Amino acid sequence: MKPIPQSHHPFVIIGGGPAGLTAAYELTRHHHKPLVLERLDKVGGIARTENYKNYYFDMGGHRFYTKSEEVNQFWHEILGDDFLHRPRLSRIYYRNRYFHYPLKPLNALLGLGFFEGFLLALSFLRWHLFPYPEEETFEQWVTNRFGKRLYETFFKSYTEKVWGIPCSELKAEWAAQRIKNLSFRTALSNMFFKAGNVKSLIESFYYPRQGPGMLWTAVKEQVESRGGIVQLNSEVTTIHREGNRIVGVGVRQNERDLFITGEHFISSMPITTFLKQLTPPPPAHVLHAAQQLRYRDFLIVCLIVKRPSLFPDNWIYIHEPSVQVGRIQNFKNWSPDMVPDPNTTSLGLEYFCNMGDNLWNMADEALIELGKKELAQIGLAQPEDVIDGCVFRVEKSYPMYDSDYAGHLATIREYLGTLTNFQTIGRNGLHRYNNQDHAMLTGMYAVRNILFGEHHDLWRINAEDSYLEEIAAAEQYAPNKRPFRDKFPTPATN
Repeated sequence: MKPIPQSHHPFVIIGGGPAGLTAAYELTRHHHKPLVLERLDKVGGIARTENYKNYYFDMGGHRFYTKSEEVNQFWHEILGDDFLHRPRLSRIYYRNRYFHYPLKPLNALLGLGFFEGFLLALSFLRWHLFPYPEEETFEQWVTNRFGKRLYETFFKSYTEKVWGIPCSELKAEWAAQRIKNLSFRTALSNMFFKAGNVKSLIESFYYPRQGPGMLWTAVKEQVESRGGIVQLNSEVTTIHREGNRIVGVGVRQNERDLFITGEHFISSMPITTFLKQLTPPPPAHVLHAAQQLRYRDFLIVCLIVKRPSLFPDNWIYIHEPSVQVGRIQNFKNWSPDMVPDPNTTSLGLEYFCNMGDNLWNMADEALIELGKKELAQIGLAQPEDVIDGCVFRVEKSYPMYDSDYAGHLATIREYLGTLTNFQTIGRNGLHRYNNQDHAMLTGMYAVRNILFGEHHDLWRINAEDSYLEEIAAAEQYAPNKRPFRDKFPTPATN
């Protein structure tokens, strides 16, 4: 039997998405040379950018907005003039009407009608006075803050389309994490005044000129220029431990098997996959807990439309239950450089599904036809306007917050805490619906834990009632108040 090639690297990072590449970048800033193993043929993970005939497609639409100065500095440091400041326009499509989000008074009243608006106010008052005594589910959490009628109008259909389960089974933690500080009262006040610090209501954001993958490709190049290694098409298939230490990983790379040993391991791969591949395996109750965690996947039908302009939005939420599409991205409105021909427009129709279900397994040609049909049904374009299309599938996009996830996650977290040279980071590594900036922070603080003996609890980042990019300032997680980048200046690039 031919021996498996082996190599040793002091720092091994599994996953080349925002969390893993940020960790690698921070290590190279301090003269270390990590190895990054990425399963796909490009970096970025869920935040990658796909290219089809020089049209750039963002896998989900990634706003770049954060309250972390460390992350903000990172973005600008890497991209410079390629980091564009963009206006935000997003609307809700419901009952053949478009509603601005954030709400605007005339638009909302004309769309719903004054009588319906009166009923929404009454519903809010009723649930404000007599709320659910406990907030265990998404339905209860939203109803207590908006009223049952507004919940059923603008939350229920879309949320169930995204998650594929009733809102009564979705845990309240997801709502608290995603829409903190946004309530009926703040939504109404935002109709007439600026919303201040409510981050779901921000009116502009930054965006890389050719999508988020442009950032992560640049980070990869920076890591490699400083001596780090980023290996694509490298799937970690086994993770080997001795006692409470990880000692190496088996890798399938371009149809050959490798074995890589290391001193410190950082992983953003799904924790369910990590535990399944661990050898010797973890205790049975830990494996059982991992088997109970679920994910929601999605696919994006990308359509090229022979029209220079279709609608002004960056994206539209499709709350209409008569179509399957959940959200439509207009990539030309994110950045004009996403589209090579100014006489065309590129759209991304997002369909939420489960890997292996009928929608996931549908042929690309059939999905493109479905997209064209639903685009016409909504009234955005006619089928004959669509001149080309493609489909991309994104696995394990959304960690699910179902009724039992918290207990299973606690079991897993306790076990992972026993591994002395291993840290799990990122959205899927922590099984948290983190945004890109939160994922990056987990990578930054994992490096601080290794290099400087600090003790940051990575599970806390965005674990409290935090909406989207709204996190405490970085010093909340640091033992001193001096910014990380001021304390440890960037070394010169080799």
